[in-house]
Amino acid sequence: MGGGHHHGGGSVWAAERHRGRLWAAFALLAALMVIEAVAALVTGSLALLSDAGHMFTDVLGIGMALAAITAARRAAADPQRTFGLYRLEVLAALANAVLLFGVAVYVLVEAVRRFAAPPQVAAGPMLAVATLGLLANVAAFGLLRAGARASINLRGAYLEVLGDLLNSVAVIVAALVIILTGWTWADPVAALAVGLFIVPRTWRLGRSAVRILVQAAPEHLDVGVVRARLAAVAGVCDVHDLHIWTLTSGMEVASAHLALDPGAEVGSVLAAARSALREDFHISHATLQVEPETPSGACGPTDW
Repeated sequence: MGGGHHHGGGSVWAAERHRGRLWAAFALLAALMVIEAVAALVTGSLALLSDAGHMFTDVLGIGMALAAITAARRAAADPQRTFGLYRLEVLAALANAVLLFGVAVYVLVEAVRRFAAPPQVAAGPMLAVATLGLLANVAAFGLLRAGARASINLRGAYLEVLGDLLNSVAVIVAALVIILTGWTWADPVAALAVGLFIVPRTWRLGRSAVRILVQAAPEHLDVGVVRARLAAVAGVCDVHDLHIWTLTSGMEVASAHLALDPGAEVGSVLAAARSALREDFHISHATLQVEPETPSGACGPTDW
């Protein structure tokens, strides 16, 4: 016998309500990303280029949230996609991490090289574009703020925009320093700061994506603790074949075999076990296989 409790992709459906705001933030930041990249090449500003690279993660993060909404809707109508298309979000996150890590390494290497001979930077246009980028980030920050409380996808995009907002401030400060003092090292210093800010966040993003793809148990859950909690359910005498993995961000899934005490009521055990997983560990999708007592009446693990 078995029991399951299906999730409804709450994070994704919550994001659906803010779809218009997502598209507005996406279009705004995508346009500014292109402007910053072109301006970086024209002005020679490495700091502006690094900010454009980081803004790329904002655009991709919001794009992932939009893709998750679309994928969830399409998968719901396709009986062959029993796990939906949520993993597309994870693959996009991994691609994001790889690309951004490459940008960060380039910026760091170029920043170190520029310390030896800082090139001339057109600080005026650099300041104008960085200020425009700051205003765009403030607008996107406002657009995403309401949805960040309801959706993990939007929360990730919201935090990305917050980080980029701080990066835009760093570029503006560098441009002002060059204009007021002529100290051209301000550009590689700002680029170095942005690059060092990006690398650890990129590493964490890539690591999280890989953990999901290899179906490792979520870092915030101790499998031993989950096993002990299921074993403590009234009527359960053994728990084995316990598996916990992440389908996509914020969607943990579990499966387990529960061996029952003689005389245990199956329905009550299933309800209590599902409730324990949902309330104690926020696992809302669980498939539980219930095994009655052995012919001898002894309770213990099976051979598999």
